[in-house]
Amino acid sequence: MTTTNDHTDNAVTAESWRHLDELLFQEAWRHRLRRIRSPFAYRGHSRCRPDLTTGLIRVGGDLVAKERHLVRNFRKYARRGFVGDDSLWNWLALAQHHGLPTRLLDWSYSPYVALHFVTHRADRMDRDGEVLMANLIRVQQELPLPLKELLDTEGSDVFTGEMLSRAVNSLDDLAEFASEPFAVFLEPPSLDDRIINQAALFSFMSTTDSEFGEWLSKRPDAWRRILIPAELKWEIRDRLDQINLTERVLFPGLDGLSAWLGRYYRER
Repeated sequence: MTTTNDHTDNAVTAESWRHLDELLFQEAWRHRLRRIRSPFAYRGHSRCRPDLTTGLIRVGGDLVAKERHLVRNFRKYARRGFVGDDSLWNWLALAQHHGLPTRLLDWSYSPYVALHFVTHRADRMDRDGEVLMANLIRVQQELPLPLKELLDTEGSDVFTGEMLSRAVNSLDDLAEFASEPFAVFLEPPSLDDRIINQAALFSFMSTTDSEFGEWLSKRPDAWRRILIPAELKWEIRDRLDQINLTERVLFPGLDGLSAWLGRYYRER
């Protein structure tokens, strides 16, 4: 096992499929339940990319004003296609799911979904990739007390939009909960098959200009980073294809089918 001594990097290199599988499921056994229930959320990158910059931050400018305009107009024009309650947080999840620049970042409950996004780009198979793992229980401990109590009451590690709306109804109110930025994990409503099949999960910070990666780097016990060497990628990809974790499943419809077939038959 190869590790780094830099706690801000917090990385381990996977040396084989078996080693990778062990790393992905560390701490997954819950003694009280006698079941495997991982406390981590997973995010895969096809190349090593240590920063977690949101789409909103990449827009630039006055982020508070830009976010207000983006969300207001998205709600106005997308209302006909929305299925769910009118929670701001569910609207944000819907917007992120369809590509609007928001403060949200995509994660998954599934480590194998994360591995798909490490290996889905044929033009990046010669580059090292990575899987980020964020400990949901540890992140929860950093929440302001009213939000933490809400999760404790529900017996949950993450919020739904409806749950979060019980405590906070606006982005401005969220920022006022604490003097220091904090992170929130949000489970979206089952908007479509894509979000269900990807076991989707979102994270966001309480303030617009805070970066989740920077926040995590100060809490080395809250996350892990598994480096995937390029020479291991093809084996991972073939195993995922064999268990039917492909674009056809994760992106239901003709676009996903076409992406899967084009990648599957491409020469190595």
